[in-house]
Amino acid sequence: MASSPTAAAAPPYDAVILSLEAVVAGRVLGEAVSGGVPLPESAPLLDRLRAGRVPIAVATSSPDAQAALAEAGLGGLADTVVDGERAKALRLPDAPDPALFLEAARRLGVDPHRAVVIDESPAGMEAGRRGGFGLVVGIDRRDRRAELEARGADVVLGGLRELDLGLVLTDPWLLVYEGTDPAHEGHREALTAQGNGYAGVRGAAPESGRGGIGYPGTYLAGVYNRVVNAVEGLESEDEHMVNAPNWLHLDLRLQGGAWWSEGGLTLRAEHRTLDLRTAVSVREVLLEDDDGRQLRVRQRRFVSMAEPHLMALETTLTALGWSGAATVRSGVDVDVSNENVLEDAFLAHRHLRDLTVLVDPGVTDPGLADAGLADPGRAGSGSADVIAVAETLQSHTRIAVALRHRVRGGDPGSPGGTGGRDVSGAPGSTGGLHFRVFRLELADGIPATVEKTAVIATSRDRAVSSAASGACAVLERSQGGFDALLREHAAAWRRLLQLYTVRLEASPQVQLVLNLHVFHLLQTLTPFTAALDAGVPARGLHGEGYRGHVFWDELFVLPLVTSRQPAVARALISYRSRRLPAARHAAAQLGLDGALFPWQSGSDGREETPHWIFNRRSGHWIPDRSRLQRHVGLAVAFNAWQYFEATRDRQWLLDDGAALIVEVARLFASMAEHDPVEDRYHLRGVMGPDEYHTGYPGRPDEGVDDNAYTNVMASWVCRQACHILAVVHGHDGAEVRERLGISPGEPALWERLSRRISVPFHGDGIMSQFAGFGALEELDWEHYRRTYGNIERLDLILESEGDSPNRYQLTKQADALMLLYLLGQEELIAVLGRLGYTVTPEQLSSTVDYYLARTAHGSTLSRVAHASVLAAMDPQRAWDTFREALDADLDDTQGGTTRTGIHLGAMAGTIDVVQRSFAGLRLTADALVFSPRMPAGLGGIAFHVRYRGHLLEVALRDNWIRVSSAPGDAEPIRVRLGSVESLVRPGGEHRFDLTRGKGE
Repeated sequence: MASSPTAAAAPPYDAVILSLEAVVAGRVLGEAVSGGVPLPESAPLLDRLRAGRVPIAVATSSPDAQAALAEAGLGGLADTVVDGERAKALRLPDAPDPALFLEAARRLGVDPHRAVVIDESPAGMEAGRRGGFGLVVGIDRRDRRAELEARGADVVLGGLRELDLGLVLTDPWLLVYEGTDPAHEGHREALTAQGNGYAGVRGAAPESGRGGIGYPGTYLAGVYNRVVNAVEGLESEDEHMVNAPNWLHLDLRLQGGAWWSEGGLTLRAEHRTLDLRTAVSVREVLLEDDDGRQLRVRQRRFVSMAEPHLMALETTLTALGWSGAATVRSGVDVDVSNENVLEDAFLAHRHLRDLTVLVDPGVTDPGLADAGLADPGRAGSGSADVIAVAETLQSHTRIAVALRHRVRGGDPGSPGGTGGRDVSGAPGSTGGLHFRVFRLELADGIPATVEKTAVIATSRDRAVSSAASGACAVLERSQGGFDALLREHAAAWRRLLQLYTVRLEASPQVQLVLNLHVFHLLQTLTPFTAALDAGVPARGLHGEGYRGHVFWDELFVLPLVTSRQPAVARALISYRSRRLPAARHAAAQLGLDGALFPWQSGSDGREETPHWIFNRRSGHWIPDRSRLQRHVGLAVAFNAWQYFEATRDRQWLLDDGAALIVEVARLFASMAEHDPVEDRYHLRGVMGPDEYHTGYPGRPDEGVDDNAYTNVMASWVCRQACHILAVVHGHDGAEVRERLGISPGEPALWERLSRRISVPFHGDGIMSQFAGFGALEELDWEHYRRTYGNIERLDLILESEGDSPNRYQLTKQADALMLLYLLGQEELIAVLGRLGYTVTPEQLSSTVDYYLARTAHGSTLSRVAHASVLAAMDPQRAWDTFREALDADLDDTQGGTTRTGIHLGAMAGTIDVVQRSFAGLRLTADALVFSPRMPAGLGGIAFHVRYRGHLLEVALRDNWIRVSSAPGDAEPIRVRLGSVESLVRPGGEHRFDLTRGKGE
């Protein structure tokens, strides 16, 4: 198991000073102190600070802070309290004067530069800045981030639960963590994960393992396995992305001591850096044993962007003030399971069996007899010194890991140095851990390094005889040492990163988070993805959230990928095309035509949505009805059409794209019920993107009727199906009609539905989320915010109270507003007009305000859509919402979800908001169109896109846009701003003057 939390290195600050408001406010955690007093949000942070022996002060102008702390159940947790009575006696002025905070620092005996100030007020931010404190943290509970930052906040958070004191945000290309914090370890592991589209590896410490603080995880795109579970008496077969064998394992000990992982070494300091420019992580730790011997450890790690199967770890040991022996154990652990998600850990979670063949069971070095008993077979392994093979229990996918170790440095005059005997290491195996053990003779101040090169291959790979032979072959071809392999990786990464980087003239923190989002998008989806049968995993290859399934999140991801790497986008859409037969079968099972794509998809395209979800608040398993979201097929069709618009890939449209769009149109045409009185079509029993509303109060039937988003997009897809048949002429058109079995009457039905499907409205022209939405009760939002603080999971809060979201006018995330996100105001008004509804921009603006006031933001995608929608109406409000969307994973604003994987749709969506909304870029059928909406917080934007064979650089400032095309042989393209249009040839450029509305 991992080191004890009490032995962890402390955060990089000597003290924390909080205002009374920051301490006692926040959501109730459901825990209690003696007397039944509920604990506020600050309690876990204060407990961790006390455990880490970090002094705590409370500074406030309130006269009786001690009583307020006792009432909140926090009496005695602060080392000192400077309250109003003390301030009055010392004649200390209130904030924004820093006197109160400075007095608290003096009483704790710390330098203000080494202390943190946490407050909720703008005046407190200014006091912290003027006092010269090392970190000033603002807690924003009243939507005033901009004011808190303007007055001096270094960091603004939604609550204290988001605070990771070890996070250092100074360089826009470096994600840095100082010290350790067990409460945030899983979050850090997800944010420092590395991958290459084929594999993803969590940023866990190599010495960590099952049951400890860290959670090592390696995930392979498209590798799933099913297990059987029984919940609430219902048996189901559940599919998960598999946690593959852990290739990272590396442990060490000093002579006579226990292994680091077993507490034999104490962590005194730790510094972790993820370099986004090079895609290399560096970890530096200081260890100490019971005899006071100190050891510096430096580890570098990368997952190769040059070779999809390859990854490497370099560990350098330096003895400080002593010389002697150290032992390193490095191998691969097959004894892993899926335990990253609490609810899934309660269920069946073993997915692998160990098939490693053991030969030469003797251990040649009796001094290492306690390290293990067997040598994983090396026959035919080439340069591999450890080979492990596992197989998934149900899907029977074989996964092989081949390792090669090289040791250099140390005391060259000793038997354990590189100048002595062969350092191939002694073999060993215990349980599912297969390894080599290396004895190093360390000399004071002289580094010794163990290089570990790993290759992972599976039986799903192309051009391999077996997983094991494939892994060994790649390892044999990759003969360079760590630095040589790193150079190849860095060159490939640089080429990819250059294509996706978005440069902002904004604060370094904003640029850092956007760079981080680009980084994680490219750890998940790369050119390697194009060779796989894999979709867009909603939580990346970073953890086990959502069981690794594919959702509609691709709607937020593929526009960005299409604009950079159309071939990758095409491959991801092909994931859906290959599962079209399964979608057709799913529709037929319900008596419907066309294709019904699943809400959650995995290996073969069947519905993978669990039947139950666990509510941690109530302790109940509650039904999961999200499979009623038929709109996922609309996302598939929309992405297919967007790809075609951007590429004009006609052959692809004929072969694949037309089928996706036509079959989705068929589905909704068969679902629609015609009302002859109204002459309107209705879609009943569905669920919109909102997800909170599973039905109507008092009605036993599942689902709601005429969800506006679903109905309008059904109109859109039916029109696109008709359009395809109209523009594909001659033998190609005849072939498409024959292959898809399109009857003569079908296009007429699609055309009719595209003009007569119902869209509900209520009040003064507000577009209703679904029929009857406006008649539901209003929720007391202030009550729930005051009681719970974070109310993003209102569905679970209400269920724990015996209530239901079905009763209220509320929404989890953008639902009706998704129409504006996808179509834009102009096209949405046109679509509604075609349906017979006259809607004005003012009505849509009122609709936006209506839903902004009723959205809980229970999905990280919500603020992405809202920021995009607001950009056309209120750029400054859009910028503020965009900033909140940026923070979703960095600050884990959903309270612990990021530890199970990043939110890929939200990360890609924030990048897309910059180009789609602030730069106003659209890739249309005939031109590259700009309609910029620059907020005040953004001075300029620069990025690259691909369009019709051109590699374009786009630069935007307040008063101009410049579009430059790299040299090439593509046909000229049209670039448009308003009514001004220019023809841009390869190697040429055009500049639009925004102040005069002219092009130059």
